[in-house]
Amino acid sequence: MHVSDIVRSVNGRDRGRYFLVIAEEEPFVYLSDGRTRRVERPKKKKRKHVEFVTHCELEIGEKPPANSEVRKALAACIPVDSSSSKGGI
Repeated sequence: MHVSDIVRSVNGRDRGRYFLVIAEEEPFVYLSDGRTRRVERPKKKKRKHVEFVTHCELEIGEKPPANSEVRKALAACIPVDSSSSKGGI
């Protein structure tokens, strides 16, 4: 997993949600989805609690991307699967 990869959370209350890796620091990655987890306050999560989905073409340099760019990148890169919706009983 590297910066600008799309990952899916496999553990925690955000299980099943897709994120963009905006930074990495062993053994953690910093995740943003541009909505609930904005670039200004990324989610710090252990690598073993996320799974790689695909690589995104969004370039992330020293300056983090805008939240709107993160949302657009996720919408363009994540697979559409109606069975992965998060909901309660």
